[in-house]
Amino acid sequence: MSDAPSTEPTPSRAPVWSDLQRQADFNAWLSALVPGHGLQIDSLRNASADASFRRYFRIDSPNGSRIIMDAPPGQEDCQPFAKVAALMHAAQMQVPQVLAWDDRRGFMLLTDLGEKTMLQVVKPDQPQANLQWYLQAIDSLIAWQTASRPGVLPPYDETLLRAEMELFPRWYLQEYRGVAVDGDLRRTLDAVFSHIIKENLNWPGVYVHRDFMPRNLMPGPKGLGVLDFQDAVYGPITYDIASLMRDAFLSWEEDFCLDITVRYWEQARRASLPVGEDFGEFYRGVEWMGLQRHLKVAGIFARLTLRDGKPQYLADTPRFINYIRATTTRYRELRPLLRLIERVEGIETAQAYSFGRP
Repeated sequence: MSDAPSTEPTPSRAPVWSDLQRQADFNAWLSALVPGHGLQIDSLRNASADASFRRYFRIDSPNGSRIIMDAPPGQEDCQPFAKVAALMHAAQMQVPQVLAWDDRRGFMLLTDLGEKTMLQVVKPDQPQANLQWYLQAIDSLIAWQTASRPGVLPPYDETLLRAEMELFPRWYLQEYRGVAVDGDLRRTLDAVFSHIIKENLNWPGVYVHRDFMPRNLMPGPKGLGVLDFQDAVYGPITYDIASLMRDAFLSWEEDFCLDITVRYWEQARRASLPVGEDFGEFYRGVEWMGLQRHLKVAGIFARLTLRDGKPQYLADTPRFINYIRATTTRYRELRPLLRLIERVEGIETAQAYSFGRP
């Protein structure tokens, strides 16, 4: 997963620049592209932003609208985006094509996959009405995973898994909740984190998007387009389906999650992907992988608020706490983490808990 999921499109208006030199560099780069791409400078407007330092603009041309990525080199690296875009394109996935790229200054001109995300078109109160979108998402995910080759993308290994989970004690517990992370609490976290890592690394590796969810999927005539893939890695096959069904911004009842996950598992088996012969074991793996992700994202959302001045993300934190409680309730090995969470959240007694909406 990238540092955090991307935001919804912002209202269309002219970009605002805080760095005058970067603005001048951008204007010079864009003006040089006008003859070759027919760009209409006066149509430049904001398209979206995300939780990183990247910004996206939309601009019109005779061949339709285009997207411009503004990725300041001091904070962002466009190389992984270009590399993964090429891998996904080779896998017959719908992804933005790079039309022009100034790597030194961090500007990209891309094809436009549209203005509406899957998150904007799903019907949260009618799960089955969204089946077509989730089946398309499965198709895209299978295509991505079947193209996997080891050694191409960075490994999603123990070091990275642990570093991501450490965002939870650092930013959520310590900085946001004011809880001292030491003594028995620190030992509990260390033991649980080691168990989570071991469980997750038992699953075979494939290409992992790391943020495969409706906010980064774009409905289109040729299927779902895919965005925000620059942090892709090679890691557990359970990860992306966990991202899809345990969304950062959208919750489903467990029967719908099971339905889609079973459909994915069956299709993955037909594609000879390493999801195992026992769906129960696979679903356990998805839950444990989801737990790692939820701990990470709860930490990220706290960090976005406290360090980066983006408090809107914390509104979704209860969803992640509920995800964490749901999984830790199911498995005896995770009960120490459940007790810790309930103590921090001020939940006096643990009660029966379902996977459904928070």
